[in-house]
Amino acid sequence: MGSLRDSPLTEGKGRRLNFNLALSVYRQGLDIPDWPALLVDERTVSYAELAQLARNVAGTLRSAGLRNGACVAILASRSVAAYAGLLGACWIGASYMPISPAVPEERLVNILEIAKPAAIVADSTGTQLLTERVLKVGPDLVLVPDESNAGLRINQRKYTRSFSAFEFVGPSDEPALVRGEEIAYLMFTSGSTGVPKAVMVSAGSVHHYLLFARQRYPLNLDDRVAAHTDLSFDLAVHDMFLAWSFGACLYVVPAAQMMAPAKFIKEYAITAWFSVPSIISIMKRVKALRPRSFPSLRYSLFCGEPLPLRAARAWQEAAPNSTLDNLYGPTEATVACLLEPVSVKSECEIVPIGYPFGDMEAAIVSPTSAETFLSRGERGELALAGPQLAAGYYRAPELTSKRFPLIRGKRWYLTGDLAYQDRQGRFHHLGRIDNQVKINGFRIELEEVEAHLRAVCGTDLVAAVAWPLAQGSASGIVGFYVGKGLTSRELRDALVRRIPTYMVPNRVLAIDSLPLNANGKVDRNSLVAQLDSRKA
Repeated sequence: MGSLRDSPLTEGKGRRLNFNLALSVYRQGLDIPDWPALLVDERTVSYAELAQLARNVAGTLRSAGLRNGACVAILASRSVAAYAGLLGACWIGASYMPISPAVPEERLVNILEIAKPAAIVADSTGTQLLTERVLKVGPDLVLVPDESNAGLRINQRKYTRSFSAFEFVGPSDEPALVRGEEIAYLMFTSGSTGVPKAVMVSAGSVHHYLLFARQRYPLNLDDRVAAHTDLSFDLAVHDMFLAWSFGACLYVVPAAQMMAPAKFIKEYAITAWFSVPSIISIMKRVKALRPRSFPSLRYSLFCGEPLPLRAARAWQEAAPNSTLDNLYGPTEATVACLLEPVSVKSECEIVPIGYPFGDMEAAIVSPTSAETFLSRGERGELALAGPQLAAGYYRAPELTSKRFPLIRGKRWYLTGDLAYQDRQGRFHHLGRIDNQVKINGFRIELEEVEAHLRAVCGTDLVAAVAWPLAQGSASGIVGFYVGKGLTSRELRDALVRRIPTYMVPNRVLAIDSLPLNANGKVDRNSLVAQLDSRKA
């Protein structure tokens, strides 16, 4: 059977890596054409059908002149059109750039202005975001499931194509091989200036991660892998390409069950799960996490937030036949690069993030001088090195140099995470050393929230804090501004039109003045203390 393992890869000193993320689907489409590759909204898509859809997208992109090095925006989420568009971009050797259809117009415009993709593939939901303003800054080529969904403005586009009018390409058309240093995908993360930044991840970085994942989590044809996250969250890279490399089926969790997926896991006998840990707490709250609830699970992976041991134990009781791993890795290090197998006998309240795997390295450096490596037991900034590091930030060379410095002759990524290494060499995550937080797995720069607060409040005297905090993880954001005249609800409504919902503060409070520290900076700790005292 064709798979990633026997795909034509060449690598080593003086040789280049040839690779394509669509190779597995192509080969499975030839070897097991009728086997299910994808289940979305009760629709089952075979490997042959998925491969043909991807080929047709690729053919349409090629007919418009796109080749290796182009960027294709995927304005879609977990739909057949989304996966076909993503694979079609990979097929021609282009990079794909997932954009959640939940983004407001302002952010979508910012993303398109920064990345300048050569084409957009939209599903029926994403098509609704193609306003005149978006189309003005977007590319000429727009691919939609059905032109009628996009209205007259789309029909007037010179290079618009509907799925029914895609260029048909025969089954012999193979995915184009790309070099390891070429970009596989771009993912946007929160930026401290109010403008999002795009992380460029190379094909070689993804290849390295998948080699590890295939060894650690081997699947078979009967496995059912849950697709729980949006394509704009890189856990989706693991779900998609690991499943398809083994000929397993990807089961997309419906939006209505995203926060409480217990029924879905049981109904479809899911065997592999990957999500943020907060899902465990939500399921516990609704009493959906009972002992032996998920006997079908073989692999349970958690990443993106601190994993409380109490939550891990509850999941292990619900999935007694499952391997349970806690992973760590920012987008800049390709899905994950540290791992800790969960032991229910652990005495740590928060599960460690463990050890780097493969050829990845981790170290603790001084927050004031990255050149200074700290000893075990000392707290500092977690730094990463190795083949999974991203190429950098798109069109942001200064930021790339700052976050990916050359230290002692080796390229490192400074994560901004506070951590330490214990006597056994395991790494423990302690939170952020800057003002970046994670809410339900989404990485958010508080400075970006503040930039938008300034705009809607009409004042520079604003602040945002993560609150409340529990076991090292935040469950929300509270905004502050100095002034009067607008209600918290009015401000939140204004912010919803500018930034994704997960970034919008739960409350925006008017205060007389902002507390400042000795350096004249906003004292966020004081604001948190005020909130804590109000709660008490």
